[in-house]
Amino acid sequence: MSNIHETAIIYDGAEIAEDVIIGPYSIIGPQVKIGKGTIVESHVVIDGETVIGENNKIFSFASVGKESQDLKYKGEATRTIIGNNNKIREFVTIHRGTTQNWETKIGDNNLIMAYVHVAHDCIIGNGCILANNATLAGHVIMEDFSYVGGLTPVHQFCKIGTHAFVGGASSINQDIVPFCLAEGAKGGPRAINAIGLKRKGYSDETLRNLKETFKIIFRSKMRLEEAVAKVKEEYGNDDNVKIMLDFIAKSDRGIAR
Repeated sequence: MSNIHETAIIYDGAEIAEDVIIGPYSIIGPQVKIGKGTIVESHVVIDGETVIGENNKIFSFASVGKESQDLKYKGEATRTIIGNNNKIREFVTIHRGTTQNWETKIGDNNLIMAYVHVAHDCIIGNGCILANNATLAGHVIMEDFSYVGGLTPVHQFCKIGTHAFVGGASSINQDIVPFCLAEGAKGGPRAINAIGLKRKGYSDETLRNLKETFKIIFRSKMRLEEAVAKVKEEYGNDDNVKIMLDFIAKSDRGIAR
């Protein structure tokens, strides 16, 4: 195929759509599937049972689908799943799943900037951004439209809620509640992500309800159970407040507070 550089190595068994572009010295393993419109630049390695959707762009020196760094991983057949319209920048590493979840999964329309690491069994939703050198340990979940700033590590099994914004050079050890802005050495919540929500078209009433909910949960001196009960009483009819409360109720590691 004229759009695959002569120096690229494509193993037998790989399934590549006809219009996929593969640059010099890239290596595509035998279990890889790449959908139409995707561009793979030079010196990219894609290995393992990896499925990549349509119209993605993977920049030079990225590594996708290699086996996990988890010492418990013994080479079992696991997968990496990447959706559509993603940008995966230079030197990004994305490792395939382990036997706990069996796959690492990335949705659609995400921007994963240079030097980001996405470890085994992570799940990244749609419309997310990981800035340069952000590091996701194993089993991290990023819900839709969440953001992790540069140089920020996220502890294994943590969740970043939808529309949450984590500032750069922070450290995340517990779950970040949806719609919140968090930053600092312990990843503490600072406020509602008002600017981001306004850009997404959230109403003034919704923003007001979320801000009042934030004050009760994160700024009052009430125990978490008491704060949640008060929020349910005063703002429990707001669908977005319900999203926050449901996230808190299902948190395994506990929320950053």
